[in-house]
Amino acid sequence: MPPRVQFYHNAENPLALACELASRAFGSGRKVALRTADAASARQLDQMLWSFEQQAFVPHVMAGSALAAETPVVIGHAEAPGEWPHTEILFNLADDVPPGFERFRMVVEIIGQGEAQKLPARARWMHYKQKDLPLQAFDAIRREAL
Repeated sequence: MPPRVQFYHNAENPLALACELASRAFGSGRKVALRTADAASARQLDQMLWSFEQQAFVPHVMAGSALAAETPVVIGHAEAPGEWPHTEILFNLADDVPPGFERFRMVVEIIGQGEAQKLPARARWMHYKQKDLPLQAFDAIRREAL
C-alpha cells in the first residue's frame, strides 16, 4: 500500500512543529522517524524533544543507535542516509525526497515560511503527485490534526 503524504506548510519553526507532531504521534502509539537536512539540525531537534513540553516525555534516539529498533522516535538526517527501524510515519524536514519513503505508511513534509523552503517543497509535491500518492496540504499556523 503506498504511503499517504501530508504537507504542513507555513511553519514558523519547522523543528518545533516536528516536535509537536512527533509527540502527538507517539502519544497515540505510533512509531516515528524524523529526518532533518543535516547533523546540526538533528542535534537541535534531539535537544528540543527533551525540553519542548514540561509534562511530555518523547523517548527518542539518533538513527544508528543500538536502541533505535526499540525506541519509538528515531532522528536521522539527509547527510547520513540509512535504513529506518520503523516504517509507520516519516517526518521530513530536508529539502529532498527521502530515499525509501515508499516503505512508510505516511510521509509528513514540514515546510517553513521562506521561499528557500517552499521551492524544493513544490518539487517534492510534484514528485509525489506523479507517483499518484494521496496528498493533503495543511497550513501549519492552523495546526490541523495528523
